Amino acid sequence: MSRLNQELGLLQGIGLLSTSLLGTGIFVIPALAATAAGAASLWAWMVLIALVLPIAFTFAQLGRRFPHAGGAPHLIGKAFGARSERLSALLFLAVLPVGLPAALNIASGFWQALFALQSGHALAIQLATLAAILLLGQRPAKASGLVQSAIALAIVATVGLIWWLGDLPASGQPLLPPIDGAWQPLAAALGVMFWCFVGIEAFTHMGEEFKNPERDFPLALLFGVLLAGLVYWACSVAVLTFGAYGDVRSDAASLPRMLDLLLGEHARWLSAVIGYLACFASMNVYMQGFARLLWSLADEGKLPSGLAARNRNGVPARALQVVVVTCALCTSLIWLLSIPLDQLIRYANGNFMVIYLLSMAAGWVLLRGAWRWVAAFSALLCGAVLLTLGVDAWYALGLLALTALIDYGRSLRGRRLTNRPAA
Repeated sequence: MSRLNQELGLLQGIGLLSTSLLGTGIFVIPALAATAAGAASLWAWMVLIALVLPIAFTFAQLGRRFPHAGGAPHLIGKAFGARSERLSALLFLAVLPVGLPAALNIASGFWQALFALQSGHALAIQLATLAAILLLGQRPAKASGLVQSAIALAIVATVGLIWWLGDLPASGQPLLPPIDGAWQPLAAALGVMFWCFVGIEAFTHMGEEFKNPERDFPLALLFGVLLAGLVYWACSVAVLTFGAYGDVRSDAASLPRMLDLLLGEHARWLSAVIGYLACFASMNVYMQGFARLLWSLADEGKLPSGLAARNRNGVPARALQVVVVTCALCTSLIWLLSIPLDQLIRYANGNFMVIYLLSMAAGWVLLRGAWRWVAAFSALLCGAVLLTLGVDAWYALGLLALTALIDYGRSLRGRRLTNRPAA
C-alpha cells in the first residue's frame, strides 16, 4: 500500500520525466554534439537512445515491481542490504551541494542574456527560483505534474516552431547523413550527450504516487525517454541546418541565435523564458526526489522522525524545506567562493553514474528472466561510462569510500556497546 497520495497519471508522469531529461541540455547539448561530430551527431542521438533504453527498461521494471519513495537507494538496499541503502542515499544527496547550484547558475544565465545583471542579482534570481520550487512543492504531486507537462509542451512547441518557420528539414541537410567510417567523432559526441539522460533515477522517487504504478510508471518512463530523445534529435537537425554551433560561445547561444534569425531580436525574450522554464522543470523534479528520499528514510526510522511530517496535501513538506534551505546555503557559498560551473557539473556526473551502476546491479539481483540480463548489460554500460570520466569520478568514488568507512566504524562501535558486559 502506498504511503503517499496516489495522484499521478500517465500523461503527468511523461511530462515530469521528459522535462527532467530535457532540462538545460536541450539548449546546449545539440550544439556541443554538432561541434564534436558535425552531421554525424544525428546518428549519435540514435545510438544514444538505443544505449539508454536498456537502462530505462531496467528502471521501469524495478519501479513497476517495487514502487517506493526511496527511489534508487531503496532498490539498492533491497538488493544488497541496509548499509548499501544508506551509502547510496548519501551519495545521491551529495549531488545536492554541487548539481543543483550548477543548474541554478545556468537558469539565471538566461536572464543575464536579457539584462545587465550583477553577480548579486544572479544570486537573487537563484534564491527566488528555490522559493518558487518550495511553493510548488507544497501543492499535491499532480500540481507539479501539470506544471511540468505544460513546460514540456512549451519546449516541444518551441522546437516545432523552429522547424516550421525554418521550413525544415532542408534539402541540404539529410536527416541521417552517411557516416563514411568516421566513428571517432561519433564517440566524442556520445561522451557529451549521455548526460542528457541523467534524471531517470530521480524519477523513481515518484513511483509511490502513481494511481496505477504497475501499468503507468514503466510507460511514463519509456515514453518520456523516447519523447526527450526525439526532441533532442529534432533540435540537432535545426542546429546543423542553421549552423548554430562551432565554438563555446556559439554552442551556449544556439537557441537564441536560431530564434533571432527566424523571429528577430524580440525572440530573445522567448528563448530566455523557455530556457528558464526548462531549467526550473529539471530542478523541480530533483528537489521533489530529494525530499521524498529524506521523507522515506525518516518514515522508516532511519532519519529523525520530524522529516516524516506531511502537510494537508499529503506531500513531504518538511523534508522539502530542508532540501531547499540546504540548496540555498550551498548556492550562496558557491557564489561567495566563485567555484566554476563546469567543475560542479563534473562532480555531479560522477555521483549519478555510480548510482546508475549500483541500480543496474540491483536489477541483476532483483529481476528475473530476460530482464535480469538487460540489467547486466546496463550495468556494464554504466561501468564503461564511469571509466570515461577518469579523475572526475574520484569525487563520487572517494565520497562513497569515506561514507562506507564512517558507516562501518559506527556499526563496529555499536556492536561493541551492545556486547559490553553490564557493570
